[in-house]
Amino acid sequence: MCALCGVLGGKGDWSDSASAPEAFASRTERPTRMRERQVRTRLLNTVLRHQGVSVKDWSGNAYLLTGRTGRTAIVETVAEIWPAVERISGRVCDPLDERYLGTLGAGTGAPLP
Repeated sequence: MCALCGVLGGKGDWSDSASAPEAFASRTERPTRMRERQVRTRLLNTVLRHQGVSVKDWSGNAYLLTGRTGRTAIVETVAEIWPAVERISGRVCDPLDERYLGTLGAGTGAPLP
């Protein structure tokens, strides 16, 4: 496949409602792939703020990660984000660490989006 077809076609994520519409049958609004990517990107930015890494959607096909020092990485899936964050930040990133999860809503009193 040429690079242009890869960017335009894109791959679905396991968490996209198109991958398993029966799992998302109770939704009232009609989800779109781009809307779901936007929500996922906002959530990732909330989780990765502590690591000093920001995430942007790149052409609806990948994620662009940028660290405080300007180091960047392009990854295709959410699963690839965690090792890339460790390379960019130079720190271990365990998004399921209980102490870390406890700090995500600290100070705001609000739950994660």
